[in-house]
Amino acid sequence: MGTRKLAIMALLVAIGVAGSAFVSFPAGIARAYPVQHAVNVASAIFLGPVPAIMIAFVTAIIRILTGTGSLLAFPGGMIGAALAGMLFQRTGRVWAAALGEMMGTGVIASLLSVPYAAILMGSSVGAFFFLPPFLISSVSGAIIGAVLAARLLNHPIGRRLQHL
Repeated sequence: MGTRKLAIMALLVAIGVAGSAFVSFPAGIARAYPVQHAVNVASAIFLGPVPAIMIAFVTAIIRILTGTGSLLAFPGGMIGAALAGMLFQRTGRVWAAALGEMMGTGVIASLLSVPYAAILMGSSVGAFFFLPPFLISSVSGAIIGAVLAARLLNHPIGRRLQHL
């Protein structure tokens, strides 16, 4: 991995952490942090699935340590980033990356969070407890990320980012 790619990854982690501190809104029983989902989509498109997962992981660790995230940031961020990256690699379409983020975080991660929360957080909730807030957060962030990435892809800087 080159120095430029690592620097871009660090910048995206910083955006994810700072964004979670400043941009959120109520989503049912929880708060939605759409910036992380936008970062997942952008990193999946420009850097690929493995760097996107790494960015989501490091962002989750920092958010947990700073008190702006919970243990649910791990499955939510990493599964969405992985699926966004894989779908973009297969199709080359921005909308596919956004759909991957929505399905990965909004559906798959929300369902996997139930046993995860029971084991690590002592929570006992129903199977669909996390689905509404995860979906609201991931859909709003994925749309933002897709719009930004689509605009960047039409710019020379965006095309250079894809070839790091």
